[in-house]
Amino acid sequence: MGLLWETHSHTTLCNHAHGTVEEYATTAFERNLAGIHITCHTPLPPGFSPHVRMREDQMDSYLEMIDQVRQKFKGRLEVGTGLECDYLPELEPWIAKIRERYPWSHFLGSVHPQTGEYKATYALGVPVENIKRYFLLLAKSAESGFFDTLGHPDLIKNEYPELWNVDSFHKTICETLDRIAATGVAMEMNTSGWNKTVSEVNPGSVILREMAKRKIPVVLGADAHRPTRVGDRFLEGLEILEAAGYQEVGVQSIGKRERISIEAAKKSFF
Repeated sequence: MGLLWETHSHTTLCNHAHGTVEEYATTAFERNLAGIHITCHTPLPPGFSPHVRMREDQMDSYLEMIDQVRQKFKGRLEVGTGLECDYLPELEPWIAKIRERYPWSHFLGSVHPQTGEYKATYALGVPVENIKRYFLLLAKSAESGFFDTLGHPDLIKNEYPELWNVDSFHKTICETLDRIAATGVAMEMNTSGWNKTVSEVNPGSVILREMAKRKIPVVLGADAHRPTRVGDRFLEGLEILEAAGYQEVGVQSIGKRERISIEAAKKSFF
């Protein structure tokens, strides 16, 4: 069994992903990962972007599907019952209910600036201020105490690619990272960023260097929406982490987070 985990994956229950829990787990096993967290998008209040998430009445079935696959792979691969949860301040009572309702192995918090609900409240006025507002919300998500990890933490750059210049927002980003570092929450290096409008990992190298200075833990996630993308480009991601100043990578397993050397992680991954 390997050392790394896939911490971010979706199934058909999300309505925009493809593949079953077993198919995702099979790819993780074939790539010599230690485990995989299934992290479908959490149900949210009625009418909140239902086309990209499961319904609340599907939650029990979701847990049952994961448990069946967990039993099938027992002794070969760990399979975690995770969730990717949208964060907005007004959703905190809902998040608290979902967080406490089930024994989640990995509770991944994400600010999704592409949703209509986000745009209606937080993407108003001057685009530069909208970008800053995103990072403020990212800090608030860490401080909420709900999450193990913050997902794709500079996703906003894909909403304003023509304006995105990380140096222009350096002060805001550093203030955000100071607040995140104080919470102990991990941040995700999301390798699906290479497939987005701004083609680089989320977050990019400049932000990763600032994270390394603050010793913020980083875990890897491919944000897999197809089984073939489980663990996608993790070796390249490890190289980028190393170049940013990290010597260790976080491993979010079931119930705990550890750190392993990047060198050991490279050797463990097929």
